[in-house]
Amino acid sequence: MSDLLGFTIDQTSRITGLSVRQLRYWDRTAFFPPGFMGGEDRSVIRLYTFRDLVGLRALSELRKTHGISLQELRKTASGLAERHDSPWASLTLYVAGMRVFFDDPESGVVLAGRPGSQSAMRFELKRVASDTQAAVDQLRSRNLDQIGKIGQKRNVAHNAPVVAGTRIPTAAIWDLYQGGFSNDAIVREYPSLTVSDVRVALSFERTQHPKKAG
Repeated sequence: MSDLLGFTIDQTSRITGLSVRQLRYWDRTAFFPPGFMGGEDRSVIRLYTFRDLVGLRALSELRKTHGISLQELRKTASGLAERHDSPWASLTLYVAGMRVFFDDPESGVVLAGRPGSQSAMRFELKRVASDTQAAVDQLRSRNLDQIGKIGQKRNVAHNAPVVAGTRIPTAAIWDLYQGGFSNDAIVREYPSLTVSDVRVALSFERTQHPKKAG
């Protein structure tokens, strides 16, 4: 378990793959507010807990990988809330026919919003929690003030400009970009980077080699 007690909305966005705008909307509509809120009006300090991160990554994967609509997730959340305090971070879920199913903790059977004949595909939240912890560890391996910045040190990548806190040369990122890789695809090639890192590296390369920018 991570020893970080709370995560800002920017950190949560990077770890879960959900945009800051999406997180703010889910908070504002009470679909998924931060687990920790402090201050006189409970809005001065708003931090997401590790359990929140697991739940948000699960929701992100259900939407992006399995194509579950937000409307369906809201209906499921309403039903699960009656049975468990933190359903998105601890229950075993299943996916079938664009619907979310779940193990009823009392009866031990799989329940669904509507009857159907399709078998359910297991969606293991322990695996999502493990992935979330890996993302947190990756985030903590670099100082936050290094993200989105360029560095250059002796004996690191042959003194070439690199993304701060890494050994990844900006030229390597540029080569991928020139090869047709999108920013997100470059991040998949270099998981220790953020999209912000990629953008800054590309911007830096354009200033160093103007003729490449065209």
